[in-house]
Amino acid sequence: MDIAYLVTPLLTWITVGPIKFLINSARARKWAFNLVGNGGFPSNHSAVVSSMATLIALREGIGHPAFGVAVTLCFIVIIDANSLRQHVGKQAAAINRIAKDDSGHQWLRERMGHTLVEIAGGLTTGIMMGNIINAVFGRG
Repeated sequence: MDIAYLVTPLLTWITVGPIKFLINSARARKWAFNLVGNGGFPSNHSAVVSSMATLIALREGIGHPAFGVAVTLCFIVIIDANSLRQHVGKQAAAINRIAKDDSGHQWLRERMGHTLVEIAGGLTTGIMMGNIINAVFGRG
């Protein structure tokens, strides 16, 4: 088995997480532990799926069926991150406004989805990570 396929998503996730934390912290001008999770720049999910698609393209070629599956997964993740999760965040914000006076209401996280810029940052980071991991691990 080619170990690069196993470590690519893990190394990408481990790399993008701290980048996102530092960018969110710089924007908030304080340690942004409350912003860890879904949302923010760059998109972890977009980075992970694009790093795998890049690795497959580099190692197997764009004509390989696995590349088609990886690109399809990228589109699903991007659509989910941009539209569905943003709508979930808007619903959470509406519920929080309605229930603001209810002492038993547990505040819902409103920042859920990604903007197109955050997704583009994730795609760019993922493509870079796929290329770096391919170069470091060579051909399995």
